[in-house]
Amino acid sequence: MKLLSALTILAVAAAAGPAFAEGKCTNAPKSKWQPKSTLESALQADGYKVRQIKVEGGCYEVYATDKDGKRANMAYNAETLQKLDNAEAGEN
Repeated sequence: MKLLSALTILAVAAAAGPAFAEGKCTNAPKSKWQPKSTLESALQADGYKVRQIKVEGGCYEVYATDKDGKRANMAYNAETLQKLDNAEAGEN
């Protein structure tokens, strides 16, 4: 059920466009964060091969390759799994 919820969140974030995707890293306690495995499963379902997911200042920073083998560096809010425009969001 959690996986379905996370996938729904990711779908809504993608459909909402750039204005929604700007977002920020979370300030919520880690107990409120989504598991890294939920994000990894959603990315794999989208054709990414995840190499590493790091925690950076309330964000998950993802290092992956897409289905064409191109490197992808992405950041997600750790609480909502909302994709952020700035791949280095957690480092700011």
